[in-house]
Parts: sequence; C-alpha cells; structure tokens
Amino acid sequence: MFKDLDPLLHSQLRLAVMSLLISTEEADFVFIREKTASTAGNLSVQIEKLHEAGYISVKKSFKGKMPRTTCRISPAGISAFEKYVEALSEYLQPK
Repeated sequence: MFKDLDPLLHSQLRLAVMSLLISTEEADFVFIREKTASTAGNLSVQIEKLHEAGYISVKKSFKGKMPRTTCRISPAGISAFEKYVEALSEYLQPK
C-alpha cells in the first residue's frame, strides 16, 4: 500500500522552496523567488503556508532601508521533507 503524500509539500512551489532550504542554512526571499521563477505574491503566500505548518521559520528585518525576509527550514520541516521523499520513492519502486 502506498503512503499518503503530504499535501502541503505536494504543491510544486512549496516543494521547490523546501528543496532549496533543505540544502542551505537559510535563504532570503529574493534568492528563493529567483530560483523558483515565481511571482512575489505567490511565493509570499506559499512561504506563509509553510511557516504556519511549522516547516520553516521566517525572519523579517531590514538591510539598510530595504526589507529582507529570510527563511530557514525547521527540524519539523526536515522531518516532513524526508518523509515526503521516502513516500514518493515508494511510488517509483516496481512492485
């Protein structure tokens, strides 16, 4: 029987954000937006969903007079991502 895939991570953009954050200590909003080729509005909504789920932490600050949003994957996010990848790999295994 196949394991359920986490619906929060099954979104293309949220999965891309998590994939970026799993391999970096932290990433700022502009970096994530450029790497995912998403719009600022859509990315903002998806980051908020991941934050509300406890998968990432979000820190808002200023660099000079410019606002800066920095994201970091949480231990819960790492665990959820690893479980998602494990479940997805079961779908790829011949039965």
